[in-house]
Amino acid sequence: MPEFLTDDIDFAAYLQDTDAKTKVKPASDFVEDAKARLRTRAKTKRVFLPWPKCEAYFEFRRGEVTVWAGQNGHGKTDVTTQVALSLCGQDEKVCIASFEMKPVTTIGRMVRMFSRNNPFHEAYRSDDAIALLDDEYDQFGDFSKGRLWLYDQTGTARSDTVLGMVKYCGNELGITHVFIDSLMKCVRAEDDYNAQKEFVDQLCAIAKDCNVHIHLVHHLKKPSKEGDKPDKHDTKGSGSITDQVDNLFMVWRNKPKEDAWKAQGQHSNKQTEPDCYLLCRKQRNYEGSEDGEPTISLWRHAEAGQFVANPGDSAQWFGRYPHVESM
Repeated sequence: MPEFLTDDIDFAAYLQDTDAKTKVKPASDFVEDAKARLRTRAKTKRVFLPWPKCEAYFEFRRGEVTVWAGQNGHGKTDVTTQVALSLCGQDEKVCIASFEMKPVTTIGRMVRMFSRNNPFHEAYRSDDAIALLDDEYDQFGDFSKGRLWLYDQTGTARSDTVLGMVKYCGNELGITHVFIDSLMKCVRAEDDYNAQKEFVDQLCAIAKDCNVHIHLVHHLKKPSKEGDKPDKHDTKGSGSITDQVDNLFMVWRNKPKEDAWKAQGQHSNKQTEPDCYLLCRKQRNYEGSEDGEPTISLWRHAEAGQFVANPGDSAQWFGRYPHVESM
């Protein structure tokens, strides 16, 4: 005669009790895993920002999410484009999903950085000069094969479609870095904090599940004065965004330096200041001995549309890392 389980049994309490018993373990149980992680880390390829001076302070790790935040016009897209090119030069596989810029525009910016020439300069208007540009575009096409993919959609995107795209990139194409530009194009309402939290939470889960690094471009609140440097609390939308992600960079263009130059020219006392600051305000898994939340000074290389590490530095060459072309 079979026995029946009655409805008055508290199965949830039993499940919770069992879950706690299986998950609370002695610390000694994890020592071997920790030792294995140390050995694995020593053999793991390290992936860096484009500028070698940053190596001791920051690196990109698989399974993480980085937010790149900044005000409108402060260079978020230029910085992330250069980072993406640098990752390609480090033999990473990269996908850019820009919902604010058409793929041909993205390619144009990348070719300018890659070739270190401004194709919109007056010198490139003749037929012969355009033929040279064609060659530079072809060289970029060869360089990007097997390294760079673009998601061909502009405008608003459904959040579930974007999440599916990231999974496809990681699982089917073996892509290691996905750039999403920007959060506001994936969650329509700026004040829909729950949707923002849910989207970022799922990005963090997918990054770990698919072993990819996700780069999410985000906007900042409008400051009282444009010359004020931002902090992590200035991001638009839900405060949980910066709580959930692993890394946070803020891109700040030195507008006070530009304004002083316009007003005072050579007499400006700000000429030696950087053109841009990259403010790292979170790096959850940093294990080095230096400052894990560095402030990185950068200077604009106008012809190449890049940022360089020091004033007067040559434009970077992305054929390999470090990005210095051999003579």
